[in-house]
Order: sequence, then C-alpha cells, then structure tokens
Amino acid sequence: MASQGITGTPSAWVARFAPLVPEGEVLDLACGGGRHARLFAAKGHPVLAVDRDLAALESAGGQGIATRAFDLEAEDMEWPFEESRFAGIVVTNYLHRPLFPHLFRSLAPGGILLYETFAAGNEQFGKPSNPAFLLRQGELLERVAEEDGLRVIAFEDGYVDGPKAAMVQRICVLKPLAEPRLCRIA
Repeated sequence: MASQGITGTPSAWVARFAPLVPEGEVLDLACGGGRHARLFAAKGHPVLAVDRDLAALESAGGQGIATRAFDLEAEDMEWPFEESRFAGIVVTNYLHRPLFPHLFRSLAPGGILLYETFAAGNEQFGKPSNPAFLLRQGELLERVAEEDGLRVIAFEDGYVDGPKAAMVQRICVLKPLAEPRLCRIA
C-alpha cells in the first residue's frame, strides 16, 4: 500500500467501491499525495483533501480539489466538519481511533465510507508495526456496529500480497437514507 501512495495509483478497494458514492462532496482524510482525491475529482465530485503535511497537500491539490492543512491528532483538536456533510469519506493507510465517531456523523445519509488500513500481523511485513497503528481483528466491524443504522456493504480482514505484502482491514459502509415517517392524515 505504501507503494500505491508513491505511484499515485488509487487503492483497488477504493476504486472498486467509488461508484457507490452518490453525488456530492467527498472527504479524503489524511490524503497524503491525493491519489484518492484525484480519483473522486475525476468522477465529478468536489473533494476536500485534508492532511497535516503541507508538502503532501501541494501535490494533492488540483481541479475540483480543495486542500486543508489540519492536524487530526492535536491534543486540543476539535472536529472541523459538520454533521451529514459528505457524500463520501475515504481513509487509507491511517488510523487514529478517536476519529471514528466524527467520521460516521459527518457522513451524509446515503453516503459511503471507504476505510482501508493496516491490521494486526502487519509487523511481520514491516511498518507499521506498532500495535497503536494496527487494527485488531475485526475492529472495523466493531466500530461500525457501535453506530446505529450503518450498513456494511463489504469487509475484508487479512493478508494481501500487493502492492506489497501486508495485513489489512478494509470496509465499505453505507449510511442509509432516513426512514420516511408515516403521518396520519386527518
């Protein structure tokens, strides 16, 4: 996966489920060089690419892509995005567990969350190897289950051999449209 970031090739997981993202703004969180921001911008989505690395943001910007420097792990961090804002949220190769509730709340009804990062066992293949940066077995499913109403479209947890050998977890989640309320007609 690190080599995908270098080449700029989108993750196969993200590319596979990108067509499910409805019309609207996409958040590429911890965007790095912007490979997913470019993918969604090419599909006609306005994109907000966020990262704390200013050099990465320079290469992430482009037509249809707004960039924002922001440290998601700052001690005094206040989540800067409103509820139900994004039609799609993409996070790859990044894990900061306190962000999960914010991600779910910022996803618009009908929106899609695509999340893919390293999992326990990856230490045998190199970095990251610190357990703080590796998902526990089934952890993405657990995080989604903690939120009412989210629907798992697809989930994988295990070994991948490309673009480099790694242990990963990845999930595609739908935030369903609100159920229509029945009204009694008098």
